[in-house]
Amino acid sequence: MDSITLRRPDDWHLHLRDGAMLAGIAPESARHFARAIIMPNLVPPVVTGAQAQAYRDRITAALPADSGFTPLMTLYLTEESDPADIVAAHQSGLITAVKLYPAGATTNSTSGVRDFDKVRGVLEAMAENGIPLCVHGEVVDSDIDIFDREAVFIDRVLDPIRQRTPGLRVIMEHITTRQGVDYARAGGDDLGATITTHHLVINRNAILVGGIKPHYYCLPVAKREEHRLALRAAATSGDSSFFLGTDSAPHIDPLKENACGCAGCFTATNTLSILAEVFEQENALDRLESFTSLNGPAFYRLPPNDDTITLTRGAPVDYPAKIDTGDGPVTVFDPMMPLHWQVAP
Repeated sequence: MDSITLRRPDDWHLHLRDGAMLAGIAPESARHFARAIIMPNLVPPVVTGAQAQAYRDRITAALPADSGFTPLMTLYLTEESDPADIVAAHQSGLITAVKLYPAGATTNSTSGVRDFDKVRGVLEAMAENGIPLCVHGEVVDSDIDIFDREAVFIDRVLDPIRQRTPGLRVIMEHITTRQGVDYARAGGDDLGATITTHHLVINRNAILVGGIKPHYYCLPVAKREEHRLALRAAATSGDSSFFLGTDSAPHIDPLKENACGCAGCFTATNTLSILAEVFEQENALDRLESFTSLNGPAFYRLPPNDDTITLTRGAPVDYPAKIDTGDGPVTVFDPMMPLHWQVAP
């Protein structure tokens, strides 16, 4: 197969940051994706409808003039979140979902939830009004190994929340484990899961073998090879429970390459080339469109995009090693393999 045509993809988990960084990296996602769920973990976080409106306006201003890209906004759930404001923002079409960060789990999550009982009323209102909850699924208990945080979260936090809140529609974001795959697959129509590009490619050896590789460090952290293989099997299966959320997360190089480097892989530039390579390796190119373009809209109850893109296969494609922004350079994720697929002009 030398070419494949897909409905234009969407990205169901994306970090665009703000200011000079936003201006520098927003065009990278807008080039190939039609829509994206925008993460609200700015400083300060996007917690109200008014803040989401202002942030959406800044994103729109940063896009190329001819861009058809649509940012789908989210609100950052805190223990003080106002259910009425969330419901109003969703009913008006301003926001698409609400994001749950356990406090301290990842970048800019200090305002997240510590006591899950304090957000029970918000979650009940969301269930009643069909508002999806995007979940960063890790516990932060100091006695839990970082490689076990996702599996423990499912048992201690996620499953109890879903049992207590019937009808709550939940997206397990950027799952990284076999346990996450199994739980999502068995969860029914109210549960979906996003899988990132980089977690299909790297395991924890990529970060640690031969020296510390900061540009492969992300949260949730990459796990053992058995978990990467479970993710690949899920993503390429065609199962509607799984869809693309790149979690593309830009940090300038000085903040990645230091004694306490930031977590995140920036994959917006070459994601579709990497995914085509992965799906070809798994003999599943016929299911790439489901993962990138159909399953996500179906879960979010949105129509798939009408327009299409075509990927062609040829000589290895060269992508820039870095994207220059007004804040500094951002390293593009290196998949450690040749990429033969690219989006046709």
